[in-house]
Amino acid sequence: MARNKIIETLFLLPMSKVYGLITSVRNSMFNCGLLKQRSFDVPVIVVGNIAVGGSGKTPHTEFIIDKLKNTYNIGVLSRGYKRKTKGFIIADQSSTPLTIGDEPFQIYKKFGQDVTVAVCEDRCKGIEKMLEENPDINLVVLDDAFQHRYVKPSVSIVLTEFNRPIFTDAMLPYGRLRESSRAVYRADMVIVTKCPKSLKPVEYRIFKNHLALYPYQKLYFSRFSYGNLKPVFPEVTNKVPYLEYLSEQDRILVVAGIANPRPFVKYIKSFKPLVKVNVFSDHHNFSKKDISLITKRFKEIKATYKFIVTTEKDAVRLANNSHFPDELKQYVYYLPINVSFDNESGDKFVADLNKLIIQSRKTC
Repeated sequence: MARNKIIETLFLLPMSKVYGLITSVRNSMFNCGLLKQRSFDVPVIVVGNIAVGGSGKTPHTEFIIDKLKNTYNIGVLSRGYKRKTKGFIIADQSSTPLTIGDEPFQIYKKFGQDVTVAVCEDRCKGIEKMLEENPDINLVVLDDAFQHRYVKPSVSIVLTEFNRPIFTDAMLPYGRLRESSRAVYRADMVIVTKCPKSLKPVEYRIFKNHLALYPYQKLYFSRFSYGNLKPVFPEVTNKVPYLEYLSEQDRILVVAGIANPRPFVKYIKSFKPLVKVNVFSDHHNFSKKDISLITKRFKEIKATYKFIVTTEKDAVRLANNSHFPDELKQYVYYLPINVSFDNESGDKFVADLNKLIIQSRKTC
């Protein structure tokens, strides 16, 4: 282990220094105007992070959409990570995770009747096209676009994980940071995500002191809570199990293809059934071989009552996977994620966000 650490330090740390220099020069070029930012006639909310993967961007984006969809005509734009298409696409009934990406597809399935969901690698072009397609849009939400500085945001929201805060991390590839942790100063609002149920006063102070935000920047603390299981294939499911009612004789196969599956797996393991785990890479597109492996592992489990539990993000990929066997569909469920804010400060977050949006509309 010590030898591996030395090798990592010798090779990855210098690469991190070079990467940090490149991102610093790029940010300086935006700050001094050598690289131009584009403003739009409608407010633009950017939700993003500084570290790669797993901070909870999509659940927080959904929280924002849910709280604002009755006040604004919202357009949601993402790049559509790992989709098999290119260019600008507006989500519709023919969309799949392969055509628009799993996260935009998940948002469309939940909010497609209330908001416009689109994908485009070029965020400026994407906003422009989305406003052309739907001129009624009066608020744009960009998912995972904090580093896409060609769009000048009206409100920037940055997320950082409680257990992996940006102030303890290092630049890629030695660490997980996309840019220096000092970039947090571009944010209007910072959310510490995945917090434990009860935070101690000293833990609040640690984050406030280490982040050292400016007076105008707002700091919030949020956590995930899980809902009841829901069927991935509701058309073939008659009865949904409740985790708290299961016994030691029951069995669960966990299937997860997300950046940080540990909290999800830990939650499932907090119940009585014996749990087996199949972990895949983030945004994993399940191949025929993957599905065969999942099927084999499930059939090998010896129990009268057994089923598969997956994440909400993985559920949209499995539900649209042509390789998934009909015989397994009745046994597959996903666990919905809900976002709540510490000390019931969710209403304050929404009120503060609304104030920033209103202020920006006066200058648009």
